[in-house]
Order: sequence, then structure tokens, then C-alpha cells
Amino acid sequence: MTSYTLDVYMPVIILMALAVGLVVVAVFVAQVLRPFKPSALKEQAYECGEDPVGTAWSNFNVRFYVVSLVFIVFDVEGALMFPVAAIFRKFVAIGEGAVLVGSLLVFISVLVFGIIYCWSKGDLDWVRSFQLSEDQVNQLKGIEEKA
Repeated sequence: MTSYTLDVYMPVIILMALAVGLVVVAVFVAQVLRPFKPSALKEQAYECGEDPVGTAWSNFNVRFYVVSLVFIVFDVEGALMFPVAAIFRKFVAIGEGAVLVGSLLVFISVLVFGIIYCWSKGDLDWVRSFQLSEDQVNQLKGIEEKA
């Protein structure tokens, strides 16, 4: 490596060293200046101003996670379309606008098929009504008769 290639990276190395140094100094100063007076009240869990009741382990409906993951997928999809819109005129100017629109339509169609699939499976229904098929009803009747 020549000295020229190292000179190119020197501002980045200096900036990284300053950032690490600033964090280390801030943590050290906070450690020195903060009061350390532990108490039972300070070690108690805090939740919306209420005293904790019961165990910390509680069950959540799985639907919450499914709906939130679907939301995140479509939120990221929306964020990924902004850069495409920003460079669209440049692609049209060089004659590649159709390629960009085609790839964007493929991207959107995959997401549309994904949301249709989630909707058809009932994953977006917050309260799902379970309806048993005729075979399942017969199986349950057979189990009840044996018991």
C-alpha cells in the first residue's frame, strides 16, 4: 500500500477514534458523577406508574405479532419506494425507465400477493372464529363417545 491510499482513510479513522473516545469519556464522567444509592424502591419494576402485580411472564395473543410483522413488511416496502421515485427521471433520461417501472411492478405484485395470502389465511383477523369441518366434528364426537 502506498501512503496515498492510507491518507484517504485517515479522516475516517480519526472520526472513529473521536467517536469512541467521546463515548468512553461520557461513560466515565457519568460513572464518577452519578449518585449510587440503591434501594428496594429503585430496584422495583416500573410500569406506567402502577405497582407490579403478578408475575412478569404473561401470555400475549400471537395475532399481535403477526399483524405487527405484516405492518413492518409494508412499512419497509413504502420506505423502499422513495429512492426509486427519486431516481426515476434519471432512468427515463438514459432510456431505462421501463426497466425501473417493471422491477417496481414486480416488487409491488409480490407484496400484493403476500397481503392477499395473509388475508385469505385469516392472519389479519384480530378475532378469528374457528369453524370445524364435518370430519373434525365427527372426530370430536367419536372422542366424546369413547370417554
